[in-house]
Amino acid sequence: MKILAIESSCDETAAAVVEDGRRVLSSVIASQVSEHIVYGGVVPEIASRMHAQAISGVVSKAMSDAGVGYSDIDAIAVTYAPGLIGALLVGVNFAKGLAYSTGLPLVPVHHLRSHIAANYISHSNLEPPFLCLVVSGGHSHIVAVRDYTDFSIIGRTRDDAAGECMDKAARAMGLPYPGGVNLDKISVNGDASLYKLPHPRVDGSEYDFSFSGLKTAVVNIIHNSKQKGIEVSVPDLGASCIETVADCLVNNTVKAAENYGFDKIVLAGGVSANSRLRKRMDAVCKEKGWKLYMPELSLCGDNAAMVGAQAYYEYKNGNVADLSLNAFATMPIDFCE
Repeated sequence: MKILAIESSCDETAAAVVEDGRRVLSSVIASQVSEHIVYGGVVPEIASRMHAQAISGVVSKAMSDAGVGYSDIDAIAVTYAPGLIGALLVGVNFAKGLAYSTGLPLVPVHHLRSHIAANYISHSNLEPPFLCLVVSGGHSHIVAVRDYTDFSIIGRTRDDAAGECMDKAARAMGLPYPGGVNLDKISVNGDASLYKLPHPRVDGSEYDFSFSGLKTAVVNIIHNSKQKGIEVSVPDLGASCIETVADCLVNNTVKAAENYGFDKIVLAGGVSANSRLRKRMDAVCKEKGWKLYMPELSLCGDNAAMVGAQAYYEYKNGNVADLSLNAFATMPIDFCE
C-alpha cells in the first residue's frame, strides 16, 4: 500500500511516498530556517505563506522521486493536529484538494503519533507495545503505546516543553535560531558540572515535567553574571542546561518504565536528535537491560515520511476523514477519533 503524505505543522513543508508504513520511496523537505533566523524563531504568518508557496512543488517532487503517479497511490495522508494553525491549514486544504480530485481516501494523522512512527522506518522490527518519550520544541510526553493507534499519556510537561526550554536558554546565551540545535553543537565539549541548575519536579505527579523554572535559572545566571562583570562560559552553561533537561527526561521515563512494566523504550521528536539525551538514554537502557529504539537523525525533525508511516496504521484502523476535515492547533495524542 502506497501513501502520499503531507506535513506542514510548523516551518518545514514536506511530502513523502511511503509503502506499507515502513519503506520510504521518496521524502522531500523544504526548510524555512533561513527565513526565520533573522527573527530568532518561527513567525507563524511567514510560515503559512511559505507553505502555500512551496507545497505544490514539494508534493510534485515527492511523486516524481518515488516514480509514481496518482493511479499508484492508495491514500492521501496529512498532519492535521497539533501545530501552527495557519501552517496546518495549508497542508490540510491541499490534501483535501488532492483527495477530491483523485477520489483517494483522506487519512488525518496526529503530529506526535507521526514522530513515534518515525521509529517504524528506522527499525523494521519495532512493534508495540512499548514506552515512548516524545520530546520536541512544543511537547514533552511519556506515552504508553499499546498498539499502533492506541496511546495513553503517562506523563507530560506542565509548562515549557524540553525543546522550548533549550531554545529559550540558547537565545539568552546569544545563540542563533534554531537554538536547541546550536546549543547542542556548542556544548559538546562543555563541562556540565560547572553550573548548578535546579531539577524541577511536579508534586504529586512523579511522571510529569516542569522546565519553566530551569529556563529561568539559566537566564538568571546570565543576567547576574553580566551585572557582576563575569563572563559566562556558553559551552559549559549549555552543557549544564542540556544535562539537567536530560536528567529530568530520563529519570521520569525510567520510573514510568519500571512502574508500568516496560522493557522496550522508544525515543521520538525533534529533541531526540540531541546528542547528550541519546547517550544518556542509551546508557540507562543498557544498564537496565532494556531495548532502546531511536530514530535516525534525519527522521527526528519534522518530515512527511513519518506521517506516511503512521498513516498506514491509521488507515488500517479505519481512520479516514471526509472533506470536512479541519486543522487543530492543539489535540492530545490519545484523542479518540
